Amino acid sequence: MRVVIAGAGSVGRSIARELLSHGHSVTLIDRQPAAMRIASVADAEWQLADACEISSLAEAGVDSCDVIVAATGDDKANLVVSLLAKTEFGVPRVVARVNNPKNEWMFDSAWGVDVQVSTPRIMTALVEEAVTVGDLVRIFSFHGSGTSLHEVTLAPGSAVAGATVRELDWGPGCFLSAIIRAGEPVPPDPDERVVAGDRLVLVLSERADPAALQRLVAPAPAAT
Repeated sequence: MRVVIAGAGSVGRSIARELLSHGHSVTLIDRQPAAMRIASVADAEWQLADACEISSLAEAGVDSCDVIVAATGDDKANLVVSLLAKTEFGVPRVVARVNNPKNEWMFDSAWGVDVQVSTPRIMTALVEEAVTVGDLVRIFSFHGSGTSLHEVTLAPGSAVAGATVRELDWGPGCFLSAIIRAGEPVPPDPDERVVAGDRLVLVLSERADPAALQRLVAPAPAAT
């Protein structure tokens, strides 16, 4: 797979290193000369240019890449790169970094974005995951379809603990994607029972009711 990454800061370089280690071809674009001296990503192709310019993207061969990643620290630049990549070059998959969560609403198909990655949002989700049990936590959004990925850790005493997957009714627009138990993924087979401590990965569409799902997985009320 051939990937072009706009922005050779710490985020762009980290992505490049991971992709290179998996055997993919990577081109990094950055307008800062200092970025060109980073030896840790020497196996990538480098281009000193402004990725917001059509000529720079053309020179980088964006028209023949499989994925472009807009990974700069500037949301405006990432939106411009995404829009140009999709509309001018027809890149099949555009991934864009969101630096300010307030700008998430702009990172959608109208701007050419297939997948947005909000580092602050992901970190918030990880923090919430670490300190909450029994709460439904959104961990990812697929903005092209309005679908989102949520996770919940079943608390002791949860009303659904002990039920089989077949017995669980998640309501419209929601289905159980995976069960993570003791750090290992478990297929959500119909006869599999969910137990306290299980981490349930749920896929929700726009029709789903997160509040109803929260009530479903919440611990049973204490007896008075």
